[in-house]
Amino acid sequence: MNRTIQRCAPGTFCVAWQFIDWNKVYKKVKSLQQRIVKATREGRYNKAKSLQWMLTHSFAAKLLAVKRVTENTGKNTAGIDGVIWNTPLRKLTAAKSLTRKGYKAKPLKRVYIPKKNGKKRSLGIPTMYDRAMQALYLLALDPVSETTADNCSYGFRPKRSCADAIARCFIHLSRSNSATWILEADIKGCFDHISHKWMSQHILMDKMVLKQWLNAGFMDNKRLFPTEEGTPQGGIISPTLANMTLDGLQATIYQVLDIKTSKDGRQRNNKHKVHLVRYADDFIVTGDSKEVLLDKVLPVIEQFLSDRGLQLSQEKTHITHVNKGFDFLGQHIRKYTNGTLLIKPSKDSCKSIKAKVKSVVKKNKASCPADLIQQLNPIIRGWCNYHRHITANKQFCSLDAHTWNTTWRWAKKRHPNKGGIWVKSKYFKSSATSKWVFFGVGKNKKEFQLIKANRTKIVRHRLIKGKANPYDRQWDKYFYCRRLIWSARKPK
Repeated sequence: MNRTIQRCAPGTFCVAWQFIDWNKVYKKVKSLQQRIVKATREGRYNKAKSLQWMLTHSFAAKLLAVKRVTENTGKNTAGIDGVIWNTPLRKLTAAKSLTRKGYKAKPLKRVYIPKKNGKKRSLGIPTMYDRAMQALYLLALDPVSETTADNCSYGFRPKRSCADAIARCFIHLSRSNSATWILEADIKGCFDHISHKWMSQHILMDKMVLKQWLNAGFMDNKRLFPTEEGTPQGGIISPTLANMTLDGLQATIYQVLDIKTSKDGRQRNNKHKVHLVRYADDFIVTGDSKEVLLDKVLPVIEQFLSDRGLQLSQEKTHITHVNKGFDFLGQHIRKYTNGTLLIKPSKDSCKSIKAKVKSVVKKNKASCPADLIQQLNPIIRGWCNYHRHITANKQFCSLDAHTWNTTWRWAKKRHPNKGGIWVKSKYFKSSATSKWVFFGVGKNKKEFQLIKANRTKIVRHRLIKGKANPYDRQWDKYFYCRRLIWSARKPK
């Protein structure tokens, strides 16, 4: 097959979007990112800025930026201009059009999504072009963010997850001599109130482009509103900006408490057992007494956040004893009287998944069993995989019982004049491990079976090293070995 050649820039050519060699594109971008990491680590920030300029003007990086925004979950969601890049020609044309010169960000499209507490969270949807520009500059900012990030931060960072944050909680709280008090903290409207002035002075990236995003404003009910603070929750680069704003909290706490940190990341003179675990804007701080957290740690946190235009949420911030237990990232952490620390799915998380299963079944009263199973399986599998690193067998069995009751009532209502034996033979079958397997036959006579939550294998998660940087070539071997171990443990 002959490859279609298209002109990309004066004196250069590139193939059509369908025939791009993405391995070469990734390799070129990664090479520049590794150089940015090296310059940042050595404190050569002017060199890092020069490399960032090279990366954001690289056509390979522009291709990756367009590829990201046209292949993620929001690829069919347009901004205020209604433009979507849904064809190969549009994607290639968009990559060639990404430029800093004359760039002006358009206002965000304001949408609202419901929260667990009944309130609504506001999201700002940028245009496809603005999203691509954010993705482009994120390629240059992420290496800096990962190099300067706190070791205890796990939210919205590559190669890190909630499982790492929970594993770190287990390490700091499970021993007999571990801290017994926990400061549960939540930042009030973190994304909405970050100081623009602070970000402009401390974020290592192109100030002109950053200013465009921060001051773009948003459209709500066909009215334009200015944005004088905060970073838009919904933008690709916003989580990284928020992380960089909160980085340094651990070092600030240790400096005030005179806690020394060695090169290997270990703390010395930490007599109060103060440890920070953060996932995005949710974090906890451990301590050996309530007074230490209340009188020493809390004022430091409040001052740190105040400098960045932020403050703690009074209704979600409180100090709890580990024997009473607390919820963190959808999981309940508690140490019992025998000294054993157990981490289980929280009650709210269990109620949420059961309500979701019930809602899906209720919406599919007239659907065939195969279609219902195809909707339920990803929901059940995703929830189980999230909690498969903790003590969750009891909750998995409870979810299976709830799912069976829900599907059984669904089947009985479809045939009110039939007996239970007939309904069982039509919708349930026996397998090697269960006599009640909900199944259905879809198109092309393909059979689908509803998965069992209690078949999920519990595997202890291995905590990632704090200084591990996916953009630093020194850590390539570590991440390669970690990926092999994860692949071997990955549920089938």
